[in-house]
Amino acid sequence: MSNLKYSIIYAVIRPEISEQLSVGLIIIDGDTMDVRYSKKKLDILKSLYTDKEYKFVSRVVSSLKNNSAVNSIDKIDYISRYSNNLVTFSPLQTIDIASKDWLFSNYVYAGERK
Repeated sequence: MSNLKYSIIYAVIRPEISEQLSVGLIIIDGDTMDVRYSKKKLDILKSLYTDKEYKFVSRVVSSLKNNSAVNSIDKIDYISRYSNNLVTFSPLQTIDIASKDWLFSNYVYAGERK
């Protein structure tokens, strides 16, 4: 078994009651960092957000995967504390498990992997 660290990426739906939808994960396995998100869950947000809000959330989540702006544990700690917008991040957690796919299917979405 390996020791994985992860942060859940949330889309905030109704901040007044802390309603949010998990749309992705940042997974750290030793020196490698992997960002995974659910395209289907992002598509669901189209009916919950305005077009401008949806584009913002979609762009933020996909940019996490496409460029390495969040490339260290310190940066993940920072954004988990100070992101207070349509996209938030859980504090880093550690889990003893060997499968990133298991982590994704249990915390984000079991039907796909992006």
